[in-house]
Amino acid sequence: MALATADARGRPAVRTVLLKAADRRGFVFYTNLESRKGRHLARNPHAALCWYWDPLREQVMVEGTVRIVSKVEADAYWATRPRQAQLGAWASRQSRRLDRRATLIARMARYKHRFAGRPIPRPTHWSGFRLIPHRVEFWTARPFRLNDRLLYQRVGKRWEVSQLYP
Repeated sequence: MALATADARGRPAVRTVLLKAADRRGFVFYTNLESRKGRHLARNPHAALCWYWDPLREQVMVEGTVRIVSKVEADAYWATRPRQAQLGAWASRQSRRLDRRATLIARMARYKHRFAGRPIPRPTHWSGFRLIPHRVEFWTARPFRLNDRLLYQRVGKRWEVSQLYP
């Protein structure tokens, strides 16, 4: 899914992330908290998600606030990650300048050696975010651009539903 964030001055950025969980509480993705997206969300905890399914010609757009998931939840997900992905999370200084690829490969080797023969703990700089929606729009393509658009907006504890013009 595409994740849009904005820095403290309101300048937007968008990138693709993996949706790892979705339930009544919101939509969860994981990242390095020191990455560009992590820094944006620390300063401005509002974000938007969008995903599109071309075969169905349908799109979902979500806007809301984000919160870091609990340590228990982050640890549980971390434990499901392949060992190489865990090592990569330790080795990568995500979103920072890299002088050359050999530096990253050397960092990976260093952490592989450091954690040889034992479980890899979750780094404190790695966790997940949950986007808690306040606005969800479902868009379906129709002939002649007379698309269907259903908008769900949170009003207090309930959702208000309305149809939008295409």
